[in-house]
Amino acid sequence: MRLLGGAVIIAVLLWRLGTGAFLDGLRVIDTPALAAAFLIGVTTTVFSAWRWCLVARGMGLTLGLRTAIADYYKALFLNAALPGGVLGDVDRAVKHGRDEGDVAKSVRAVVLERTAGQIVLVGVGVTVLVTVPSPVLALLQKHGLVAATVTLAVAAAGVLVLLAFRKLRQGGSRIAGALRTTLGEIRTGLLARRNWPGITLASTVVLAGHLATFVVAARSAGSTATITKLVPLMLLALLAMSLPLNIGGWGPREAVTAWAFGAAGLSATQGLTIAVVYGVFAFVAALPGALVVLLRAATRVKLAATAQAVRAVAPVSPAVGYAVRKELVRTGA
Repeated sequence: MRLLGGAVIIAVLLWRLGTGAFLDGLRVIDTPALAAAFLIGVTTTVFSAWRWCLVARGMGLTLGLRTAIADYYKALFLNAALPGGVLGDVDRAVKHGRDEGDVAKSVRAVVLERTAGQIVLVGVGVTVLVTVPSPVLALLQKHGLVAATVTLAVAAAGVLVLLAFRKLRQGGSRIAGALRTTLGEIRTGLLARRNWPGITLASTVVLAGHLATFVVAARSAGSTATITKLVPLMLLALLAMSLPLNIGGWGPREAVTAWAFGAAGLSATQGLTIAVVYGVFAFVAALPGALVVLLRAATRVKLAATAQAVRAVAPVSPAVGYAVRKELVRTGA
């Protein structure tokens, strides 16, 4: 359904706006813009990896920054190159979990790390969209009663969920135990005094980097709109990227950007072109992950060949055999 939704969105955009906007997104890119997007990507990746380290260590896992950066680059590349947009995150969670001997906890650490970024994005995005002139603010002003009703309904649902969680925590079932474990990991991984300032800083820098990449994409596409006018539209596009209906990140971002630019009195076609340029920039910024994939594949082949040669030449002691098997498992060979 995720892939089908992304495909339908792209098909509708091609039907309504034609292929010109997509092709323009490739024509307008130049080397300086690509270099700027790549350098911004380095910054956002390093801070994202640091955020992951903070969350994982807060949950009692071991994760070095160098390893986290390599794994994060690999995840970004797989997310961009493969359908679905989340397979890279699954890969880094499982790999780290195997290294630590606790895949489930590692998966929860990755989920919490990504959730921290989404919380900052939603907080900043909602604040800007309801205070700065934008198509969203115009809709809220036009349909104020509907917006207020929806807000109250969401708040009421949130209160009910919290009450349900509180009641479940006090039980003795497996679900209650899992809920207590999850809430405990949220406290230690995200909300601990030693963690939350760094996590908030990292998430803010990452968000600023994504917005800066969008600005570079807008200028490359020929947009002369002011930053004040662009930021709400870009935040709306970033929020749309969180929707689980895309192909490697493509789909909702392009649709929402085209709509937002058209509704803001700018060109919908230019909005689509900007989204396409941003998608290309994001892929280029993730390309170091391809190098990580190749280097690790070469290492696995080398280790496997070495192990086979050792077994063929002489009997292996239990200690040496255990060390070789451990290294082969760690690298996935």
